[in-house]
Amino acid sequence: MILEVAILHIKSGLSLEFERAFDQAKSIIQAQKGFIDLQLKKCIEAEDKYILLVNWETIEDHTIGFRTSLAYQDWKILLHHFYDPFPVVEHYQ
Repeated sequence: MILEVAILHIKSGLSLEFERAFDQAKSIIQAQKGFIDLQLKKCIEAEDKYILLVNWETIEDHTIGFRTSLAYQDWKILLHHFYDPFPVVEHYQ
């Protein structure tokens, strides 16, 4: 199992809108091959900051399967405009 970790800095004042969009977007990622589960946690100390934790069966399920899929384009449309700066995504085993 591989853990994807991303710290998400949301543009100031857009957290509620981001959370609504994420509620829509999570069904996209949940339908992907190799997806196991995810957690989105809001930071207590820093407003508009979140951590996204996604468990995948393999790193390729995320980096190749999901990121090169048409579904990822829908994910990007829903979420990527909220980030500033764009998050660094890392993988852990």
